[in-house]
Amino acid sequence: MSGTALDRSALDEHPLPPVVDGGKESKGRILVVAGSRDVPGAALLTATAAMRAGAGKLWIATVQSGAMPLAVAMPEAMVFGLPEADDGGFAGGAVDRIEELAQEVDAVVAGPGVRRSDLCKRLSDVLLESEAALALDVALLETLEPLHERAIDRSSLPILLPNADELASLLECEPKHVDEDPIGCGMRAAELYRSVVLVKGVTSHVVTPARECWTYGGGAPGLGVSGSGDVLAGIVGGLLARGAEPLSALLWSVWLHGEAGARLAKKIGPLGFLAREIAGEVPGLLPR
Repeated sequence: MSGTALDRSALDEHPLPPVVDGGKESKGRILVVAGSRDVPGAALLTATAAMRAGAGKLWIATVQSGAMPLAVAMPEAMVFGLPEADDGGFAGGAVDRIEELAQEVDAVVAGPGVRRSDLCKRLSDVLLESEAALALDVALLETLEPLHERAIDRSSLPILLPNADELASLLECEPKHVDEDPIGCGMRAAELYRSVVLVKGVTSHVVTPARECWTYGGGAPGLGVSGSGDVLAGIVGGLLARGAEPLSALLWSVWLHGEAGARLAKKIGPLGFLAREIAGEVPGLLPR
């Protein structure tokens, strides 16, 4: 099984919202739910990428210990330091506040750097019940329950961003099955979770519940580096905040992330560039 090649001609059939004049509200509001005591930088990588993708107003919800350094490092953001558990992840009181914040934004990207805990299921549930466009990553994927039989009324499909191990967890199968049949596993996940799913890998696949598939084989070896997935999640969130439909947002994000890596490979080399450098290439790749 193979997918449609994800290239510029394919993207022309899934255009992004036009660039418009106006204040920050006209470019969309995004909430980034990310970070923990051990990996506070995940929130910075995700948030920076969201802004580079064109989001207008940025809110970040992170653990209390990371809030002040993050606010200094990202002066464009309003940062909310939320209750923190002894292990450095979110404590129970954080969920209610995140639920409130999600009601006031256009898009939410949640999961990068979030510490895995039982709280993640509550957090994913409240975000799925919000009206905001939604992308879930890392910790918030592992406790997710199938949505195909749940009475969740969303105006847009969620986006799921699993790696092979996380996709195997969603499907309750062995990771080797994902390696053997990435498109088939992605389609199963898209149907079970009523979501647009990215199957990450050297070759990546975007799949939908309607069993559509696009395949991207570009990029550069250097994209396989710590923090790269956080940047990808931020690009997705930024495009969602601008009003892109979930499928369009994910298709463009995969292409932008890969092509940014290809540009850095030409400037720096195939290896050795940093995840924080990827987002800086995105504005020059966006359609005018």
